[in-house]
Amino acid sequence: MSQQKLFDIAAEFGAGPPAIGELEQWCVGRGHRYIIGVDEAGRGPLAGPVHAAAVVLDLQALDADWLAKLDDSKKLNDALRDEAFDEIQRAALSFGIAQMDHQVIDEINILQATFRAMEAAVHAALDGFEERIDCVFIDGNKTVNLQLPQRAVVKGDARSRAIAAASILAKVSRDRVMQSYHEKWPVYGFGSHKGYPTRAHRAAVEEFGPCPIHRRSFRGVREFIK
Repeated sequence: MSQQKLFDIAAEFGAGPPAIGELEQWCVGRGHRYIIGVDEAGRGPLAGPVHAAAVVLDLQALDADWLAKLDDSKKLNDALRDEAFDEIQRAALSFGIAQMDHQVIDEINILQATFRAMEAAVHAALDGFEERIDCVFIDGNKTVNLQLPQRAVVKGDARSRAIAAASILAKVSRDRVMQSYHEKWPVYGFGSHKGYPTRAHRAAVEEFGPCPIHRRSFRGVREFIK
């Protein structure tokens, strides 16, 4: 049975602002060695898949120079994210990336699709991995269906380098998918907004109607289904 718990930020770290890497320090202090950071990208868009990534770190064999480059994906520009994307895959002990497409999102809702993607990413990261995982840390306030010790960490991508690494894998992999969709349906501008509900995107949906990858269950799309 998995041990699921919301991480008590105030009790463990105090009321100060998040500090990247503090979660790894907390783990080392408790004798943890193998941890997994999990994050998602693409819950809010009107189109395309939701992606999740899981990154396995060995806390006894961390490269300080590599870790220093990791930060929340939202704080990095595209070039730095692309560079980090490749470096994470080389340097992480293991990783997994999973996606749930627009059809799954419409069928089971975006929250459940996100959970399913996170679970699939963890399973992919652990395929062939034989060491015992001490804990899975998931960005946000909810855990998922895993038979592993796990904790949800609010603002985890600003507190944990494992979660920050996962956020980069999830975002870059999804951005590349959306760029491929831009080439197929350029009138919607997926290459710039990646499916998020910008004014330009909403206007395009209103003018042209939804394309095949739009999430038909989402407000801002369903009103324009003919």
